[in-house]
Amino acid sequence: MPDPRMNRKGIKGLKVWVHVLGCRTNLCEGDFLTGALEARGASVSREPEGAEAAVLVTCFVTAEAGRKCRQLVRRARRAVGERGLVAVCGCWAQAVDAGDARNLGADLLVGSRGKSRLPDALEKMAEGLPYDGARPFRDLRTLPSVEGWEEMPLRNTGLHTRAFVKVQDGCSHFCTYCIIPFLRGRPVSRPLESVLAEVRRLVGGGCREVVLTGIHLGTYGRDTGSSLAELVRALSGIEGLERLRLGSLEPFSLDEALLSALGESPVFCPHLHLPVQSGDDGILGLMRRGYTAEEFVCVCGAARARLGNDLHISSDILVGFPGEGEAAFQNTLSLMREVGLGRVHVFPFSPRPGTAAAQMPDRVAPEARDERVARALAMGHELLERYAGGFIGRELDVLAEEPEQEGWYHGHTPHFLEARWDTGEVVKPNETVHIRVLSADGGQLEGVML
Repeated sequence: MPDPRMNRKGIKGLKVWVHVLGCRTNLCEGDFLTGALEARGASVSREPEGAEAAVLVTCFVTAEAGRKCRQLVRRARRAVGERGLVAVCGCWAQAVDAGDARNLGADLLVGSRGKSRLPDALEKMAEGLPYDGARPFRDLRTLPSVEGWEEMPLRNTGLHTRAFVKVQDGCSHFCTYCIIPFLRGRPVSRPLESVLAEVRRLVGGGCREVVLTGIHLGTYGRDTGSSLAELVRALSGIEGLERLRLGSLEPFSLDEALLSALGESPVFCPHLHLPVQSGDDGILGLMRRGYTAEEFVCVCGAARARLGNDLHISSDILVGFPGEGEAAFQNTLSLMREVGLGRVHVFPFSPRPGTAAAQMPDRVAPEARDERVARALAMGHELLERYAGGFIGRELDVLAEEPEQEGWYHGHTPHFLEARWDTGEVVKPNETVHIRVLSADGGQLEGVML
């Protein structure tokens, strides 16, 4: 029997699995690709079952992320079969050897820039499905230093309750452990009017919460004569927008102008993700982070003074950096306590070829590094539960997401704490509900709907 894909026009009707690894910027780019593929008639799914093609948005921030990407490409090839298509984009795709990617199962490579071309390229390749002989391979990667902003508008909120809106790309800070500036290129900002137009369109379509994302979000507007503070003020005036969040923000980006804009915004959610990485000045200097531990503490204090003591400050901790002794690690634990962090993401140091830290002496033994990771995670869990426990007995608004099970729902509070509640009523995703918090075990709020 003839394969029905032989007569397909492009990707209309093609079953495409879209899978995203990594940061919120990747999630935003995944949402764009989802919308662009659906606009061409593809049937997009979160799951690989039955897929005829796969689109993978990859990450390369750590060695573990790179390992997961390799596994993901192999998994995608198995899912779509030898006669399907596997398109890979993002930071790992930017760095991987083309021959290696092809051997793993990729048919199409698009790097960290140029993702807007992926749907057209996939459509052209799909016109030749199925391939009975050797599959064609296309490498569409460009240098990450390509000038200008690449528009990737969202058609809707994609695969998520909240909308991730990408407003910035690239980084030129060059922390000594980080490969991303080499893969993403220099900082570029999205024109302010383009951001406003997209958010108005999303809100008009029913979206209530928007998260601004970028690789180095705090540099937004420096290349266009604007600023993140100006963008926050402009977005805060959009009728119908109920929640505005910021993605990861470098501590030195939180200046007085931005704090004022956040404090005056009626829709800004009281949560900031400020990656500190270490609480030891010597290690921070080796990392080339651009601040001291005391300066980080002061930034957090200024943020709470302006935005309220309930402000949730989450962070990233990098454990086992070259030269980190036990005293330096203890300084990190002390800083976590002093600041009163909430959710903490802990990463073991992994040398990235091409970065300055990869050549540094005094490597921490894997056993010591892993033991410190466990201690930092334990401290993070303790701090998150302590922070979340401060909401027991209080009433909070929660933006509902997909139901967990019959009678139970979950979502996030403005402070970006996960909450679940029991109710006899049907609650739709994207609906705001009012709950009373009864417990906070493990940092997750649990309550009843009022």
